[in-house]
Amino acid sequence: MSGILDAFRLDKKVAIVTGSERGLGRGMAIALAQAGADIVGVTYTEDAPETAAAIAAAGKKYVHVQANLISIEPVGRVVETALKAFGHIDILVNNAGIITRNDSVDFTEKEWDDVMNINLKSAFFMCQAVARQFIVQGTGGKIVNIASMLSFQGGIRVPSYTASKSGIKGITMLMANEWAKHGVNVNAIAPGYMATDNTTQLRADEKRNAEILARIPSGRWGLPEDLGGAVVFLSSKASDYVNGYTIAVDGGWLSR
Repeated sequence: MSGILDAFRLDKKVAIVTGSERGLGRGMAIALAQAGADIVGVTYTEDAPETAAAIAAAGKKYVHVQANLISIEPVGRVVETALKAFGHIDILVNNAGIITRNDSVDFTEKEWDDVMNINLKSAFFMCQAVARQFIVQGTGGKIVNIASMLSFQGGIRVPSYTASKSGIKGITMLMANEWAKHGVNVNAIAPGYMATDNTTQLRADEKRNAEILARIPSGRWGLPEDLGGAVVFLSSKASDYVNGYTIAVDGGWLSR
């Protein structure tokens, strides 16, 4: 009889992780590999040597796909590459995203469109393409979208980012409603303030950094490895009855 820990194992599973070359994406890809999954990493960069090396160290296979998800054009190629390499897909982690900071009164159409295209439009069409494959396979699957604290709050000087991440939370619920009957679980993780490239400006601003840390009950910025438990849980059999939910991994930020 298998125990509860076995329900978290991802042996023989294949996970697509977008934005896997650094930061949160790399951290989640490594966690999935350590739990047993082979990884298809989708990045804007030509390669992702550090991610590939860490996954190899975990004893798993890594296949790289270079794609600029500002357009949905590469979506089909990502799925085809995964199928050619492994024959099936079991998990999608939609992590690729960008942020643009500017006062709302000065925000440009390009600043709006670029963020919305990568963070929301391409994320939706990645979900759609992978869900179609899940349905064809007949074995269900797991989709984990990456939301944000700004899926719950308004933020400051990031209107397109706030809109995109609020949208991620919304479409996560919608897709869960439609695809649960196919055995597809769609959930999201909302990271708190994480020490990544996206927050370099905030952490460099002494006043803003102090304000942020003062509100986090855990008293520190999050790290990529802090998302490991949540992404493995939502990608595994252990979360089979969790659908349409956005889990905050935020050090307690939303509790304040």
